[in-house]
Amino acid sequence: MTMEKRALAIEVRTNGRRLEGYAATFNNPADIGGRFIETIAPGAFAASLRGRNDILALVDHDPGRVLARTRSGTLRLAEDSKGLAFDLDLPDTSYGRDVLALAERGDVGGMSFGFTAFDEHRDGDKRELRGVELHEVSVVLSWPAYQGTVIHARSLEKPAPFRLYADRALRILELMQ
Repeated sequence: MTMEKRALAIEVRTNGRRLEGYAATFNNPADIGGRFIETIAPGAFAASLRGRNDILALVDHDPGRVLARTRSGTLRLAEDSKGLAFDLDLPDTSYGRDVLALAERGDVGGMSFGFTAFDEHRDGDKRELRGVELHEVSVVLSWPAYQGTVIHARSLEKPAPFRLYADRALRILELMQ
């Protein structure tokens, strides 16, 4: 099985040196390069989140620019009724500072995720992801793939762990990575 990557406009906010938001949203159709329309079913990430896999947070899918990881506790992931929520502590590195500055300005394109599908349903040009092995989530600096999520910047003065806000939202079209 081949690892696939999907990018999407997501809700991201900064809280000090943290980013929070959604790396994927459920039941939100995406045109995957004109080849098929894809949706993610609720629970698609459940096996990965229960497993002992080390999931990374990267910049633009680049394994040389690690932002956080589940093994160290600097990346936290959870499914809720909306999708795959994330909360990550940004490192004090050049790319960590760049991501923070871009997120605070509203210039981050969105989020993406790298996965291998192990349970999917196809019907003509429609594909539903029902179960995936999640390898990584990525901050996408340019164009994301899935619609329906938004990006936020927040300061440390307004902490709200793992909650998402709808003010100052930026909606961006998705694009396959």
